[in-house]
Amino acid sequence: MTSTFKRPIQTDPPLSPRQTLPTMYDLPSENPEDPGLPDEFHIWQPQMLLLTFKPPNWDANRVFSATDLYLYYDPIQLRWYKRPDWFGVVGVPRLYEERDLRLSYVCWQEEANPFVALELLSPGTENEDLGRTSRRSKAPPTKWQVYEQILRIPYYFVFSRYTSELQAFHLVGGHYEPVSLTNGRLAIPELELSFGLWQGSYQGLDRLWVRWMTLEGALIPLPEEMAAAAEERANSAEERANSAEERASLAEQRAEQLAAQLRELGIDPANL
Repeated sequence: MTSTFKRPIQTDPPLSPRQTLPTMYDLPSENPEDPGLPDEFHIWQPQMLLLTFKPPNWDANRVFSATDLYLYYDPIQLRWYKRPDWFGVVGVPRLYEERDLRLSYVCWQEEANPFVALELLSPGTENEDLGRTSRRSKAPPTKWQVYEQILRIPYYFVFSRYTSELQAFHLVGGHYEPVSLTNGRLAIPELELSFGLWQGSYQGLDRLWVRWMTLEGALIPLPEEMAAAAEERANSAEERANSAEERASLAEQRAEQLAAQLRELGIDPANL
C-alpha cells in the first residue's frame, strides 16, 4: 500500500520591511514640483545646527542630523515624504549601515525616528508648519500630522526670521503642547542640551539665530569659534611665557646690580 504521508513544506519566515521595501537608493531624491533651492538663511541657519548638534550623552558615531533631506515615513505610500529644514536623530549610525552617506532618511530602514525637528517659517509654509492646515481628501498628511502623529517627534521647533520668534512644542500624550522658553531657550534633558536664541555673527551676518547650547546655556561652539578660542589660548600662553621671561630677566638684572654694589663695599657675593 502506498503511503499518502506528505512532508510539510518548509517556509521561510516572512521578510521584514527593511528587506523587502525600497531603500534610500530606490526612492526619488528630487521632485520637479518642489520649490526652488533654499535661500541663504535656509542654508546658513540649518548649517549652524548641523555643526553644533553634539549631545554629550551620545557617541558622535550614533548621532545623525540633516537639512533639507527627504524624510520618508510611510512604507505603504512610498512617494510620501516631508523635507524638514533641519532634523536630528540619536541612536542611529552616522553613516547609512555604517558605510555610506544617506541620500534620504527612510524611517522604516532606520533604527530610530527623528528626536527633534526645526522648521523655518516662510509666508508659503507658515500655516502648515504651525498645524493650522487640514489634510485634504486623498492628499498626504500635513507636516504637523506627520511629525506629531506618525513619527511622534518628541521636540518640534518653529522659528521665524521675520519676527525672531522661536516657538517650541513638546509631544505630551500623543499631542504637541506649546512650551515656554526660559531665558530664550528650552532645556532638553534627554539630550543633555538646550535649544534657543542667540544674538551673534555668523557668515558675516549679525542677527538673532537659533542654536544648540549646554543645559546651563553655554554655546556649543562652531568650528571657527573653537579655532579662535584655541588661537586665543595659544596667544595667552605665549604672553604668559613672555611675561615670565621678562620677569626672569628683570630679576637677573637686579641680582647683578646687587652683586656690583656688594663688590663696591668690598664684599664678595660668592662668599655670602
